[in-house]
Order: sequence, then C-alpha cells, then structure tokens
Amino acid sequence: MSRWRGNPWAVLLTISLGFFLTLLDLTAVNVAIPSVIDDLHASLDEVLWVINIYVLVLAALLITFGRLGDVRGPRAMFIVGVALFTVASVLCALAQDPAQLIAARAGQGLGAAALVPQTMTIIIGTFPAERRGTALGVWGAVAGVATIAGPTLGGLLASAAGWRWIFLVNVPIGAIVLAMAVVLVPDIRHGVPHKLDILGVVLATATLVCLTFGLTEGQRYDWNAGIWALLGGAALLLVVFLIHQGTRQHGEPLLPFVLFRDRDYAVMSLVAATVQVGMIGLFLPVMIYLQSVLGFSALKAGLVMAPAMMVSAVLSPLAGRMADRIGGKYVLMAGLGLFAAGMAWLTWIIDVGRAWWEFQPALVVVGVGIGCVFGPMVAVAMYNVEPKMAGAASGVLNTIRQTGTVIGSAAVGAVLQNRLAASLQDEAAKQAADLPAGIRGQFTAGFDHAAESGLDIGAGQTGTAFQPPPGTPTSLVHYVQQAASSVFEHGFVHAMRPTLTLPIVVIAVGAVSCLLVRPRQDAAPRNAPDSVSAGTSA
Repeated sequence: MSRWRGNPWAVLLTISLGFFLTLLDLTAVNVAIPSVIDDLHASLDEVLWVINIYVLVLAALLITFGRLGDVRGPRAMFIVGVALFTVASVLCALAQDPAQLIAARAGQGLGAAALVPQTMTIIIGTFPAERRGTALGVWGAVAGVATIAGPTLGGLLASAAGWRWIFLVNVPIGAIVLAMAVVLVPDIRHGVPHKLDILGVVLATATLVCLTFGLTEGQRYDWNAGIWALLGGAALLLVVFLIHQGTRQHGEPLLPFVLFRDRDYAVMSLVAATVQVGMIGLFLPVMIYLQSVLGFSALKAGLVMAPAMMVSAVLSPLAGRMADRIGGKYVLMAGLGLFAAGMAWLTWIIDVGRAWWEFQPALVVVGVGIGCVFGPMVAVAMYNVEPKMAGAASGVLNTIRQTGTVIGSAAVGAVLQNRLAASLQDEAAKQAADLPAGIRGQFTAGFDHAAESGLDIGAGQTGTAFQPPPGTPTSLVHYVQQAASSVFEHGFVHAMRPTLTLPIVVIAVGAVSCLLVRPRQDAAPRNAPDSVSAGTSA
C-alpha cells in the first residue's frame, strides 16, 4: 500500500486529470470538423452529431451516475468512468465512418458521466471543510486549462497529425489516471447502505434526453412540431419524475428535495446554469468571429483566448483559498461582475479588421472573472451538503451546469442566427447601391438564406449564394466578391453585439442572485471531516 494513498493533494491531482480529460474533448473536437468531414465523407448533420451526442449522453446520465457513486462508492465509479472514456477514445480514433465515430463519442459521454460527479464527492470526502475551497479552486482551474488546451491542442493536432490524434492523446493520459486512481484514491464510504431508484433513473434519463435533444437540434430543424413535441414530452416526464420523487422522499430518492432546502445550494444551482450560458455565449460567437470574420486559423483563434484562460487557471485556486477565509459569496459576486464587465467591453470593441492584441485587455478581465467563479461557486453549493448526499448533490449540480450549456447554446445560436439574417439583409442593401442595376436584385437575393450557413466555422466565408452571370467582367466579379465579403463581415459584427448582450444579462442575474447566499459565519458545515470514513481497499 502506497504511503501516498489518501493524500489529499495526490487525490486532487488524480481526479483533476480525469476531469481534464472530459473537458478537453468537449472543445477540442470542434476545430476538427472540416477534417472529419473530408476524411470520413461525413455530412454536416453527421459531424454535428459527433459533437452533440457527447453532451447529450453526459447531461442525461449525470444524476444517475452521481447516485451510483453513493451506492457503489465514488472511487469505483471514477475508475469505471476513466476506463470507459479511455476505451471509447481508442474507438473514436479507429472509426471508419460517421456512424462508428458517433457511437464511440456516445461511449465517451458515458464514461464522462460516470467520472464527473465523483470528482466533487471525492474532494468533499478527502479535504476538511476549511481547505475545501482551495481544492475546489484547483478543480475549477482545470476547466480553464482545458478551455485553453481544447481549441489550441485540437487545432495543432488536426493540422499536424490528423484529427484522430485528438482522441489518441487521451489514451496515455487515461492510462496514467487509471493507475493513479487505483493506487492513490481511497474508497470513501459513509457507512450507510444505499439503494438505486431504478424508475427514477429511467424517468430522469428520458426527461434529459428529450430536453437536450430538443434544445440541441431545435435550430437545425427550424423548431418544427417534432422538436416541440420532444420538449413537451420532456416537461411531462419531468412532472412525472418529480411526483415519483416526492413519494420517495422518506426513502432513497434519486433527486433528494432536501438539497434545495439549503438556500445556498439552490442559489448556486441557478448560478451554475447562468455561468454555463455565459461561457457558451462567450466562446460560440467569439470563436466564429475570429475565424469567419477576421480570418484566423483555428489554432490562432484558440491562442487568442489562451491568455485569458491562463489568468483564470492561475486565479482559480487563489479565489478558492479566499473563499475559505471570507466565504465565497463576495468572491463569487465580484467574479461574475468582472465576467459580465469583460464581455461588455468585448462587445464594445469588436469590429471588422481588428488585430488579435486589441481583444486582450477585455479578455483578461473576463479571465479574472471566470477565475473567481468556479471554485467559490462549488464550495458554497457543497458547504452544507452531508457526505452521504455528496454524490447526488454533485450529480444534480453538474446536470444543471450541462443543461445550462445546452440551453445557452440553443438560445445564443437562435439569437445569433436571427440577428444575422436581418443584418445581412441590411448590409446587402447598402452594398448593392454601388453595384450595376442589373445585378443588384440578384446580389441581395443571394443573402436571403445566408444565415443558415452563417454559423459554420471557417475562414473567408461570405455567406452568399450569389454567382455573377456568365460574361461579367473580371474586375466586376472581383468587386462583387469583395462586396459580398464586406456584407458578411459587417453583418456578423452587427449581429454579434445583441447576441453577446444575452449572456451578459444572464451573468448579471447570477451575480445579483448571490445576494441571497448566507454569510459564511451563519452556516455551520454539516460535512465536517470527522463525519467521513475513508477506507483503503484497492
């Protein structure tokens, strides 16, 4: 038995590496879309499923695996999750057609769902209350590092070695984490046997599948009757699930309502969703803007965001330590305020023809804000959670975060597409005024459906279907092409500003809601360190 077994910082390193794996693939695959389409002859619909299936499976099963961690032990479920994720990564790299890649990505989502809820549970069971904020700050810093490494590493690997290496790089890391988990992580048990609510699992999974599928695919299917039927089914299943859970509150419910009797946990659940809406609201339009409007490569676009995320990663443990000393309420409010302020600054300066360095001051403010959010947010949420409920609490909180990601992606995408359609029409009308009368109508008509392709990520995009008639002079063709590019660039910038306003408002709501958090001295933690017994079985 290793003398390092159960060492809090060794345990934290192990679970943080596992958490890093799941977040890395959440973002790295996005920049490899063109390569996957070319290599596997995939349609855009198929390659979008490569991205979405991972989030769908992850969001749908987090509550279930959080509770399974309570039943089987968080260490065991963490090991299972890492093993599943690593094997699925190999299958992703070996995929020979889109269907195989989608199935393997679903396996990655399954492994991530098993792994992620256990990370917070193990931190609670390993660290005493007075050091938990610092540990959760490190855990939060992992999100910042993964955010940097995802687009940057994905772009580098896709360019230099091929998209399959985005998945193969997970294999040695997964093997190392698996070995470390077996040797270092203790078997944390609370001495209370648990039972799994099977019907609750089925209802919760069905609810989240319908919700995440509907929200993820709604924009693509133009919010047709089938999508609204799915969302209505999710609402109905949610009601049935809540009624079922209400009848089991004196037994072993999958979703213990007692969690939400703690005001701090309830408020942090809302904040977790708002933070994810803010994150997707930042990265989705900004990454498209950097590549489609400014013409940056995927790698360069990732590097533009890197300094802000480095600042976030460095500050996150410090913010967690400060939350240990003075409570997370005011650290969290300051972080959310800076996050919103940085995004507002970014909204003000975006324009056509900007250089990469012009964004750095605003992005650094964003990075400082994000660095002050994740550790304190989780620390405040879990401060009063009993150890025996840690798995359920972690699963619910992470499910709400991922649901926030899906809702944010759908809402931000819908606003961007709606505003882009209008702004392209306006810009096309302005540019057409300088074109010969014979092609003005055809030029403006070419942008009628441009917003449908406006969310594609790629450099040099114009968004127009206009083709000059045969015999058009070369000089005029060149002029029309420049006009089309100008329409898209200025149209996207005009659409981006109201789009960024949505996440800014949502983050501000999260900041204000933190006023409801109780001051630290008024809350006596129920998860004191002596309430947890950590075994050392292998």
